[in-house]
Amino acid sequence: MKSKKNFFVSKTCSLMGLLLMAGVFLLSSCSKKEVLHVYGSGNNELVTLLQKQSALKLVVHQDLNQLVEKSKKGEGVLVLAENYPKQQVELPGNFYTALKEKEVHFFVEFPSFLPNNKVEEIGKAGHERAVVSSNFFGSLPDSLTILGLNGLHFLKIEGFPANEHLVAARVAGFDEAIYGLPQQQYPLLYEEEGGLLCTTNLSKFIAGRYAPKKEWAGIWKRIITYLLPDVQLSELEWTPVVQATYTKEEKLPEDAYRTAVERGVEWYIDGKLLVPASYEDSISKLAEEDKLIMGWSEDIPKGDGTHGVFECIFSDISADGTQPINIIRRGDCISETSMAFATVGTLLNKEEYKTIAQNLLDYYLFESPALKGEYGDPNHPAFGLIPWGITNYTWYKASYGDDNARFFLAAWTTAALLQTDRWDELLMRSLMGLLRTTGENGFRGSRIDLPHFEEKKGWKYYEQQEIVHLSPHFESYLWGCFLWAYDKCGDERFLTKAKNGLKLMMENYTDGWNWTNGLAQERARIVLPLSWLVRVEDTEENRALLHKAVKGLLSIQDECGAIQEELGNLAKGYYPPPQSNEAYGTTEASLIAKNGDKVSDLLYTTNFAFLGLNEAYHATKDEYIKEGLEKLGDFLCRIQVDAPTHPELDGGWMRAFDFDRFEHWASNSDAGWGAWAIETGWTQGWIVGVLSLMQMDQSIWDLTKESKINVHYDKIEKMMYPKK
Repeated sequence: MKSKKNFFVSKTCSLMGLLLMAGVFLLSSCSKKEVLHVYGSGNNELVTLLQKQSALKLVVHQDLNQLVEKSKKGEGVLVLAENYPKQQVELPGNFYTALKEKEVHFFVEFPSFLPNNKVEEIGKAGHERAVVSSNFFGSLPDSLTILGLNGLHFLKIEGFPANEHLVAARVAGFDEAIYGLPQQQYPLLYEEEGGLLCTTNLSKFIAGRYAPKKEWAGIWKRIITYLLPDVQLSELEWTPVVQATYTKEEKLPEDAYRTAVERGVEWYIDGKLLVPASYEDSISKLAEEDKLIMGWSEDIPKGDGTHGVFECIFSDISADGTQPINIIRRGDCISETSMAFATVGTLLNKEEYKTIAQNLLDYYLFESPALKGEYGDPNHPAFGLIPWGITNYTWYKASYGDDNARFFLAAWTTAALLQTDRWDELLMRSLMGLLRTTGENGFRGSRIDLPHFEEKKGWKYYEQQEIVHLSPHFESYLWGCFLWAYDKCGDERFLTKAKNGLKLMMENYTDGWNWTNGLAQERARIVLPLSWLVRVEDTEENRALLHKAVKGLLSIQDECGAIQEELGNLAKGYYPPPQSNEAYGTTEASLIAKNGDKVSDLLYTTNFAFLGLNEAYHATKDEYIKEGLEKLGDFLCRIQVDAPTHPELDGGWMRAFDFDRFEHWASNSDAGWGAWAIETGWTQGWIVGVLSLMQMDQSIWDLTKESKINVHYDKIEKMMYPKK
């Protein structure tokens, strides 16, 4: 018989053994790596990302037959389309059946064939966007979430599978399909035969700049856990190839503004936006064929301003993440770009920038066809006006009051910084041309085309019309120019028309206004002319009007400094968000779908808010205005594009920025100037210019106060207002 002591020792040892065995089992379970077989390059961006996952063992294959042979039950298979969109993945004939027999879950993208659906052709998306169509991904992304899948090509197939999770469809909305999915859909990802079949490419999400980032991380996490249900993945993290320069919370360096403006002008040069002389013939040929988009290339020579500047980087992202150039040459963009080079050239004492600034204005005003036809003919009613653009007649025939006004604002700034009067006579002539085509109430309307003058028998019709056009976007900068002109030459007609227009506009603030792409831009536009009204007549009443406008603008400024987009009464909007799926992409449009979407518009709102606030602060020295101005300046430094591998984007400011996600995201419904466009004039020119003026502690009004443009007034007034 055993003693009690030996009995307890024996039991204790047995228990310890069991615990040790359990620990070994748990340890081996925790350290076990789930096997994922991958067909594709070991340098593939998804493969590189997944290799950082400690729970995965990736086995990369270059042969699909070998992959099928080596894969085992419980393992996963990932087949990636390395040559998308040029070439589909050529699958072995037994691919699907062999993996199904082995009970291996698979994901295959852009394959040569599908198990149960015939591939008809490869389609390329027009207005279609990727949309989540099930609850497969849980809540990240949720059903009906809109995704940016750039350069989307997909296999068009016969029939429609039952278990689709992603589709391509034409849908309206900011980040969700607010009107649901239309009948016409194209499957992009569906579940069948024990695997996930993808008719496009999902794996090039980094180089292709798929967005939003968080949602794409959720998509890939769910795909991997579908293939390997027991795997425990950590968060998928990567650095986007195009992103904001600083985070929302990051402390800005002391030289942030200086760095931003230098990068801002270098974008024009490195991004090949200055038109090279050797491209004149090819650009003309494209314009004749009505092809206004040109692919971006490193091989494009760098220009020097002597042939102008292209309008913008177009808002069309290809599968490799690049964006093309819009080759239009328009007056406002050329003048505003000139100002950007002049301000930074002065700030940084760089003569080469100043030379480019002068070249640009010389080109449009002296060398180009802009003022050599009807606009340069003293006997034509359009004499003195500046055409919208010169690329073709569609652009040449139109004269927008606002585009003319911004041309002046930028040109005066450039002239003052370069200390030259070489353009004064032409600018005085243009001011008088605008004055005589503006009605008695101070309104001009959006645009006047050359044929309109023939229909109306000259310019006097426009001077005598009693039009009331309550649109700050189209009218207000005209009044700013008139107030500036009155200050320089004393012609009461400039003052009267500006005051009449401002009075009616502010009496209808803001419910009576017509808005263009949003109400926020109208709030932004009215600030500059009210600031200059205070300069001309500094009264309590005028200061109250300015304060009201500034307060209204800053009421939509976020704590991070962003100016939030805002919609007004839809009945008063020229270009509201699309009101149906079918309307998406058919015309100009807002970047948001509804009020509350946290987006800033740097083409129509933020840029002009920035300019207006700077002029308002210098007119009043109000610390409240200064605080809003500086917050906005900091925000703009933060969101400048950081894209070292994309010279066409690096240092620019895109039209849209989601200041909640803090990435470039919005509804891309605008048919002409979409969310990812970078406009050389409206956006880049004014942001670079005002950031530079802030560092000089300067305003346009003060900078140009010594202008001698008035020396040309008497001669031109007699020419343009001939006595009977």
